[in-house]
Amino acid sequence: MTEWRRRRFARLVLLMLPTVIVLACVGGTTAIAVAVQSDSVRDATADRVSDVASELADLDQVHAALEDLPDREAATAELQPLASLVERAAGVDYVVIMDAEGTRLTHPMAQERGRPVSTDSSDVLAGERVLELDTGRIGRTLRAKAPVLGADGAAIGAISAGILETRMTRDFAQALWQLLPWAAGALVAGTIASTVLTTALRRRLRQLDEAARELERSERMSRALRDQSHEFDTRLHVIRGLVAHDERDEALAYIDHSTTVQVAPDDPEFSGQPLLRATLEALRAELGALDTRLATDIDVTSPVDDAVLLVIANLCRNAGEAGARLVRCALRETDGRFFGVVSDDGPGIEAGLADRMFERGVTTKTDPTGAERGIGLGLVRRAVTQRDGRIEVESPPAGGARFSFEMTVR
Repeated sequence: MTEWRRRRFARLVLLMLPTVIVLACVGGTTAIAVAVQSDSVRDATADRVSDVASELADLDQVHAALEDLPDREAATAELQPLASLVERAAGVDYVVIMDAEGTRLTHPMAQERGRPVSTDSSDVLAGERVLELDTGRIGRTLRAKAPVLGADGAAIGAISAGILETRMTRDFAQALWQLLPWAAGALVAGTIASTVLTTALRRRLRQLDEAARELERSERMSRALRDQSHEFDTRLHVIRGLVAHDERDEALAYIDHSTTVQVAPDDPEFSGQPLLRATLEALRAELGALDTRLATDIDVTSPVDDAVLLVIANLCRNAGEAGARLVRCALRETDGRFFGVVSDDGPGIEAGLADRMFERGVTTKTDPTGAERGIGLGLVRRAVTQRDGRIEVESPPAGGARFSFEMTVR
């Protein structure tokens, strides 16, 4: 090869080198994006079917149908409209509700109702949650199965929700076609693509850092709750043993020694409801230690159970800890529902915070111990919604805060 030819070849390499670099960068980036998009489509599909199965497994209507309806035909008549509605609303290809024997009560194909399921459901009927890619009557699907647990903790049925693999493939192809024009643009403008990629990576890293911090906070909260639960269980075992042996004085002495609870005077008004009376006495004593007075106006005939007491106790305690001097608690029973109001004369709720009061971790209180706060109101909202209820919060013009709730009587 002559010198001229060598120089020409070198110039050609130099001219092609930027193109090669751009092709390599764009090709590598596109391959990564395709893999991420594929995983994203699958993860989104898995999340969707898992959420549908889990939500249906917790639905009271499903529990009632599996426990109380006299036969499978009645259960199918009750549950098939619900399953069809969920299929359309959630965008899944099928929702199958099966009984404890693995017999379909609902299915998109009418002829399959009343027949045994075509895939192995022993794990989910044993109480486990299952996520799998399997072939059933309508084709190969990514499906999630969730057990429907009875009052004794045993499975009384199961929910299976799935999306066809062909549909996931179409979603992936659609996402890929949306990606290709960007890859072509990156090929034309390599430097711009490099800048965009760098920006995206930085944003992704920030998201990962935030997710890692959130995971660390959740793990710290979980460890603290486990420690508290273990200590509480141990003390309950001791107290139960003392009470079981009719050693009342020793039990009271142990409680006084183990806790900082102050004793309030007995309230004979609720002598027929020992749990309600004990809770109000404990709240009066606890709020009294904060120099807060509790005023009650309660008119109920049905027993006030743990869920209602949890709501009342958390709302009253929060008001006292927020600096209120007077907390008013009213509870009425009408047409099978409890209606309650907890109001106070405290500093009220900051503007813009009312909409976020019931989110986990949101709190207006500081904790010098460094432990996580903002759990109680989340538990309150969960207790209310599980009983087909609702809760609202407002700041009256006169000041303070006012929580109103309603929930069904059990």
